[in-house]
Amino acid sequence: MKLHLLAAVVGLAMAAGAAQAQVGVYVTPLVSRISNKADTGPFAFLGEGKTSGIFTGAGFGAYDDFHHANGIDAGVDVRGDFLRGNGAHLNSFLVGPRVVFRPIKPGLRPYAEAFIGVGGSRASTNPASIKKFEFGVAGGLDYTFAKHVDWRVIEVGYSAVPTVNSGVFAGNGTPPNSNMINLRTGIVFRFK
Repeated sequence: MKLHLLAAVVGLAMAAGAAQAQVGVYVTPLVSRISNKADTGPFAFLGEGKTSGIFTGAGFGAYDDFHHANGIDAGVDVRGDFLRGNGAHLNSFLVGPRVVFRPIKPGLRPYAEAFIGVGGSRASTNPASIKKFEFGVAGGLDYTFAKHVDWRVIEVGYSAVPTVNSGVFAGNGTPPNSNMINLRTGIVFRFK
């Protein structure tokens, strides 16, 4: 009987939290500078002998700011990023906590996030791919310009993921991390 009461209390608390939630869906063009160790084999992610490259693409995601406290909102962000550069591909699925600081000026909402997930990479010269653990952090600024629409002025982030390389397929161990500096902007649609 006590378990039913506990379930009812938890359900009511979740419903009350959902009523105060701030949900957003966003689409962002994305530019990333990706760097790693030079690879000279047929699976070189950045191209033979290259140590860095610029990738472009798009990001799609959604967040739910369900916790509200003094001066901050907190929740979770789920995103997918799709990058291409020099014929290579890097796709990511990421999830993590998000903290939004109350407006520093009307309409300006700074935020910070940390995330983990899976990144899948494929070199331009070979169809073989790998999927590995990815992690990162990001911070940005949203500007409210309509009742339910924000402009993501800028988001700057860092993430790391092991990418495909010749050593993996030659049996020479784990792939090195590719380090990414990510810049994005875009539109956020908010629902309350």
